[in-house]
Amino acid sequence: MDLPFIGRLTAGARDAISDLAGVTVGHCTLAEGDVQTGVTVVRPHAGDPYRDRVPAAAVVLNGFGKSVGLVQVEELGVLETPIALTNTFSVAAVAQAQIRSCIAANPECGRGLATVNPLVFECNDGFLNDIQRMVVGEPHYLQALANASAQVEEGAVGAGRGMSCFELKGGIGTASRVAGGHTVGALVLANFGKLHQLRIAGAPVGETLAGRRASDASPEKGSIILLLATDAPLDARQLRRLALRAGAGLARTGSVFGHGSGDIALAFSTAYTVPLEATRPMPALAMLHESLIDKLFEAAADSTEQSILRALWRATPVTGRDGNQREALTDLL
Repeated sequence: MDLPFIGRLTAGARDAISDLAGVTVGHCTLAEGDVQTGVTVVRPHAGDPYRDRVPAAAVVLNGFGKSVGLVQVEELGVLETPIALTNTFSVAAVAQAQIRSCIAANPECGRGLATVNPLVFECNDGFLNDIQRMVVGEPHYLQALANASAQVEEGAVGAGRGMSCFELKGGIGTASRVAGGHTVGALVLANFGKLHQLRIAGAPVGETLAGRRASDASPEKGSIILLLATDAPLDARQLRRLALRAGAGLARTGSVFGHGSGDIALAFSTAYTVPLEATRPMPALAMLHESLIDKLFEAAADSTEQSILRALWRATPVTGRDGNQREALTDLL
């Protein structure tokens, strides 16, 4: 079975979140024995997001998660750091790394200037990774940041190294769609779902695959982080509406946003930035009219669904903690 193309809209040149000018993605992958984890960083532009803040908004589809920074994003509607993804027990270490990185670039941060709001999202990779070892630290965040590129590696890399999706190997996936003269790009950290739920382009593929193996009756304990970027001029309220549509793409793959799944979506716009200093002018531009936003909603749903399938298709088998294994979907089709 070939990877299906989702929807009727056209993909961007890379079919990736990096189709948005200035957006780059970097990974640091740790893969040795019981350690199967890492860090993924999404940079919203090539500059310093602490000084040139990016409009953003988040939606919590299911709140079983341990992220850092969401409260201030909701209040102020901007990003102040790159977006970081990692495992559940490494959130604090990566948040501290983001703070130290900001201070290194802006020595007055927290003194003459405002403090910085780190933004870290997580999924639990404990089935394949010995999460209690808490090996992720500042050097791994900095390496992922330095590795940021428009060429986005997918599958069992970075934060996606130890992740599972529909009881198969999951991880990082990305896609983009062009709609109404604007682009929407998605990137997911996929770590959710039970095998029988999996649907591929609407087909109940998971039911067939589940019939070939012994039933796993354990409850879902995964999560998914859904990131959207667009070049459409949207404010934080409109970006929240866009983020919510990532949930439509997630649901199409078979997810029911299970009790133990932390499902969080965040959308940001690259159309403008908000300056840190009051002495610099605020952006003056017209927001996209609400009646024109439906095409972006369609692009968000399609690129999210495509990203999840890409995470499954690009993933390779991994053996990790205590010999636990996850097969690759492509080896079963």
